[in-house]
Amino acid sequence: MSSPATTLLVIAKEPLPGRVKTRLTPPFTPTEAALLAEAALTDTLRTVLALPARRRVLVLEGRPGPWLPPGIEVVPQSAGGLDERLAAALERCTGPTLLVGMDTPQITPALLAPALGPGGWTGCDAWFGPADDGGFWALGLAAPESAPPGLIRGVPMSVPETGAVQRRGLLDAGLTVRDLPPLRDVDSAADAEYVAALAPHGRFAATLRRLTPVAAR
Repeated sequence: MSSPATTLLVIAKEPLPGRVKTRLTPPFTPTEAALLAEAALTDTLRTVLALPARRRVLVLEGRPGPWLPPGIEVVPQSAGGLDERLAAALERCTGPTLLVGMDTPQITPALLAPALGPGGWTGCDAWFGPADDGGFWALGLAAPESAPPGLIRGVPMSVPETGAVQRRGLLDAGLTVRDLPPLRDVDSAADAEYVAALAPHGRFAATLRRLTPVAAR
């Protein structure tokens, strides 16, 4: 299903209480929010491992823990804002590269097949996965090593127009862009319930089921 020439990147934070998924508090405690973040990251990495690729890389802020499975390289995130960290992660790579975040544990190999399957990069310079909140959950470049310096740097992050600005920047750079389906990030408790219903057999859904009675007290 997947092209072995593709590098897969996951950008994430170490799932520590008070450092991740802070918008889940309340109703969840910081410790519970960190457990949900760890579960989301685990599901994401499991999907990445199911896809044949040239490299599978976790671009991590923090330290790897027992949640990290074998077969995943780990490199540190660069300094700076999210736009600078995304740009730096892609610039380290050569050839077709697809970057995803840790906030969409519902991703599956089938969902990524259009970008990673045979012909996914034929006549295509970039892949873009929009998020329901106006951001984006996936960004792929056929030649990240030669991307214009301002392609990602300077894009306002975590605002409703983030995705629109980023996609427009790809087009303005003369890139041919293909789109992946829109997905919902896990930012709120309602998001968590929605995403868990889409992927009820994953670790994220199981963790949410275990924690929800506690959070609802």
